[in-house]
Amino acid sequence: MSTAQLDATFLALADPTRRAIIARLARGDATVNELAEPFAITLPAVSKHLKVLERCGLISRTRRAQYRPCHLEGAALATAESWIEENRRAWAERFDNLDAHLRELQHPDQVRP
Repeated sequence: MSTAQLDATFLALADPTRRAIIARLARGDATVNELAEPFAITLPAVSKHLKVLERCGLISRTRRAQYRPCHLEGAALATAESWIEENRRAWAERFDNLDAHLRELQHPDQVRP
């Protein structure tokens, strides 16, 4: 995933309404009307949120006659999750190194294993 795509994904996930839509779609496909039910916003507002999610690849929409379900695209979410995990590991290692260094400073007479 490109940096621009990752930025778009995190920007989309920054909004609580879009995160709630993603959570709902994790349970299965849904129409715009079904997705709009729990929100006190208009259908056009829900559609705008869906367009943001669709543009960054988090959801897709298909057409089956009059039925246009939205579908969660797990690959884009998995890529964002992978990026988070890589950075979590890197920061955990850095914090472990910092912790070891601080212990050395506090107890310089003890030899590090």
